[in-house]
Amino acid sequence: MTLHIATAAYPLDWHDSWDAYEAKVTQWVEAAVAEGAQLLVFPEYGAMELASLGGAEAARDLEAALQVVARYRPEMETLFIDLAFRHRVHILVPSGPVIENHTGADIRTNRATLVGPAGLIGHQDKAVMTRFEREDWQIGAGEGLQVFDTALGRIGITICYDSEFPLLARALCEKGAEILLVPSCTDTVAGYSRVRIGAQARALENQCVTVQSPTVGDVDWCPAVDTNRGAAGVFGPPDTGWPETGVLAEGGLDSPGWVHAQVDLDQVRQSRHDGGVLLFQHWPESADQAETVAIVRETAPQP
Repeated sequence: MTLHIATAAYPLDWHDSWDAYEAKVTQWVEAAVAEGAQLLVFPEYGAMELASLGGAEAARDLEAALQVVARYRPEMETLFIDLAFRHRVHILVPSGPVIENHTGADIRTNRATLVGPAGLIGHQDKAVMTRFEREDWQIGAGEGLQVFDTALGRIGITICYDSEFPLLARALCEKGAEILLVPSCTDTVAGYSRVRIGAQARALENQCVTVQSPTVGDVDWCPAVDTNRGAAGVFGPPDTGWPETGVLAEGGLDSPGWVHAQVDLDQVRQSRHDGGVLLFQHWPESADQAETVAIVRETAPQP
């Protein structure tokens, strides 16, 4: 099965009204669909441009911006559900903060939502939080990982920092994930590089496809996402039948727009079954060896 993926290097814009936001998102989706995209991937914290709808003072304040974006989230999800239905595509909605009340306490998570032609498919909350999320925003980890069994194949989501932790991707792939979506938001090239290297390593280890979608550009009106560096990319294992670099498609650094790739999911299955290497199959052997680590101390030389 060949799948056309479009991944966004997405700039965050100021919007004076909901209609302006809807017009922007609609234009982005229509542009990807016009090129034949079936799966559209938007970035981590792409929802933060909704903070502009609260006005300049709210957008400048970390807590107020978070509250505004969380308030508009249901409308945002409804908009993307409508676009997915209208164009018969699957979309990873821009992630953003969610505030839910559990037993009298507000629980904050960073949530990505997957939608398709039939509506809402499900949510994935970020599993491991960065220092900024823990210390400044008090956003916590979600509970559990999801594999989404879709008409396009089995999809997992590792949000930004999550992609740097191999066990998360491994757990998703052991449950059948063939595509890992990696929405990201990083304010330095070093941060972007960590996520990209993580995405490529996860594609190598699990002999699967990974898709990175970053925010890009400066946002001087919202300190929460004021600087954004990155490039969109689609990666596979550098193995038989794949590009030797493992890079299926990649955009320029900090260059906004869609990056497109044609992905053959049958090749994922072939690589896992009979690739030039069999990392996915041989992972348990590495785990067994890792349990036998011993410390060997140097013997001091005799005088």
